[in-house]
Order: sequence, then structure tokens, then C-alpha cells
Amino acid sequence: MNNVLAIDTSTSKTSVALICDGKVVFNKSHNDSLAHGEVLPKLVSKVIALNNKIDLVVVGMGPGPFTGLRVGIAFAQSFALAAEIDWVGVCSLDAMAAGIKESEFIVSTDARRKERFWARYKEGVRITDPAVSKASELEKFGLPIFNEGDYFPDPVALAKIALTSKSVEQPIYIRKPDAYPLPQGVKFRPMTSLDLVPAIAIEKEVYGKTAWSADQFRSEFAKAPKTAQYLAAEYEGQLIAYAGVFYVADVADIHTLTVVADHRRKGIGRELLKRLLDWARVKKAPAIMLEMRLGNDAARPLYESFGFVEISKRENYYGPGLTAVVMRKELK
Repeated sequence: MNNVLAIDTSTSKTSVALICDGKVVFNKSHNDSLAHGEVLPKLVSKVIALNNKIDLVVVGMGPGPFTGLRVGIAFAQSFALAAEIDWVGVCSLDAMAAGIKESEFIVSTDARRKERFWARYKEGVRITDPAVSKASELEKFGLPIFNEGDYFPDPVALAKIALTSKSVEQPIYIRKPDAYPLPQGVKFRPMTSLDLVPAIAIEKEVYGKTAWSADQFRSEFAKAPKTAQYLAAEYEGQLIAYAGVFYVADVADIHTLTVVADHRRKGIGRELLKRLLDWARVKKAPAIMLEMRLGNDAARPLYESFGFVEISKRENYYGPGLTAVVMRKELK
């Protein structure tokens, strides 16, 4: 491969490199654990300005915190898909260990919750699977420990490893997903035409002037069940939330996910979103997108926890001065 684009977002750093015919042409990073989605496109755009003929994309597959890690993986996969080229995944810890000269050692990165992601190496070769432990547990090995801060996954090393090793196909998520119980007393079911009147009333109450009109709501709902799914949540016989997703071409689109004010932060939106994603997977949608109003700090963590990544913004989408954040999640 002549031109290799390497990306890693498994730590607080967003790192990007371009290697052309074995020569490092570009290698830059930005250290901010909350800025992966903002910084990565900017760094890659600088790469494209230098050379827009990329032959292979290499990406660090973790381990790492869920949201940051998914930014790099989703971006790399989307870039490769759009460019019709291959992508290769590499364990990020291997790229971090590449420059360390000790005969036997441990590398570790911040796993949050006062824990560390880590792996053990001997003569530069990883001899344990990536794991997560308390820092005190690593000290018991009596080996040199190289931590994030002094060392980071090197995107140039990622590219070299990718050309000589088997690809890592799945993100390295070591922790099991947190379990969320269903909200007590809430019934989830398919939305019916009888729900339209209360749903339209909720729509106006929640969104005001930017709400769908009754005709718009009925038009979108009419697409179900063939090319759309609409779900309802009720409590004590009253509609308290609804959600809808549409799919016909190459990407599913979440049209709405709305919960009345008195029932927010109870897991209702999470459960509806999970069911929309399940439907999109059954339909074999390769990806799913949504629009979220810029500044909606209550909703964004939910979407990011499911792996949605910001890909663009649309100014005046909800009206004058009201910007939409466009988010995407790969499903394959």
C-alpha cells in the first residue's frame, strides 16, 4: 500500500498520520478527551490537502473509553467505505508499546472509574489479552509500567503493525455494557393511529413552533410498518413518549424520539432508542442517523452512549438560528 492513513482515538489524544511509500508525511495529535469528534475531521482534512489518494485506512481498535474510541472507528470505516478502500484495525496498546525498549513491561491507559486498560509485553510482543484492572493490581506484577501521559498509541506504529499483522475486526470493549432495567409501570408497544391525537398534542407542547404539523406527523406515520417503525410508551393508560425511524436506502434515519417532561430521565428514551436500533438492524441498515438540536445537553450523552458520532452541523435546520447536529452510528 503506497499511502496509509492512520487514526487513533482510544485515549485522550486524537492522533492522525499519513505514511506515503514508507515515509511519514504527516503526524499530528490533539490532547483533549472531549474533542475527538471535533478534531479528527480537521486533522484528516489537512492530510487530504497534502495527498487525496489514500490506499488504506488503519485505526486503533482500543481498548478505550466507549465514546472516544467509537469516534475514530466510525470515522475510519466511513472514510474507507466512501473511498472504496480497505480498512484495518489494530490493538491500540500494541501501537503504544512499539517504541518501548524494555524486555518485559506493561502498558496502560486510562479506563476511568479509577481503573486502567492494560496488556503485558515481552520482547515487544503482547503476551496477554487487553484487560481492565485497578492500578494497584498492575503493580503486583513487579514490571515497568508505561502509562498514558508519557506514552500514547503512535499512529505511525499503527500503520506499520497493520501491514504485518492480522486485522482486529471488532472494537476492543473490555467492559460489559451497563444493564438498564425497564422503567417501572411503563408499557412499550407499537404506535397506532389512535395515538396520533395525543402524540400531536405532545409534539406541540415539547417543540412549540418547530413541531411537526398534524399532516406531517400523519404522513410520516403512514410509512409504517413497511419502511418505518413508530413506537409508543404509555403510563397508566396515557401516552408519555413516542419514537420513529425510517429506512429505505443506505441509511436509517431516526425521525423523532420524544418524552414528556414529567417522565424524562427514567430510562424511557433509552429503551425507545434501543428498540429503534434493533429494528434498523433487522432491516439490515448499514448505518443509522439522527438530528439533534445544538445545545441539547440532556440528549447528547444518551446518543453517544449508544455509539452515535457527530459528523456535521446544519445551520437554521429547526428555524432561524437553530442549528442541528447530525449524528451517525455504524450498524455493520
